[in-house]
Amino acid sequence: MGTGQIVRNAVERHRYEISVDDELAGFTEYVDRDGQRVFYHTEIDDRFAGRGLATALISDALSDTRTEGKRIVPVCPFVAKYLRKHDDFADIADPVTREVLAEIRALHQRQG
Repeated sequence: MGTGQIVRNAVERHRYEISVDDELAGFTEYVDRDGQRVFYHTEIDDRFAGRGLATALISDALSDTRTEGKRIVPVCPFVAKYLRKHDDFADIADPVTREVLAEIRALHQRQG
């Protein structure tokens, strides 16, 4: 029997994950900095495409970010698009700055 879809904050991996029937379907990665949660990459496995999972994942991740008292920085195009369509997070969204982009580039270089 399936468990449906579940979103969880995988803190140890710095990402929110969405699972469908106990199988990882996708994730959105973030880095926390100065009271902000910078979302920089979202991925949904092709096998799960077209089910609205990215929307569910991002909605839950942003709601959790609000609950934690953090602000949102939408570097990831999926997150930025979600914010353009859903103004209920506009009050906690910060602009993407060159400084934030430089930090994300440095993070990617360290991760190899």
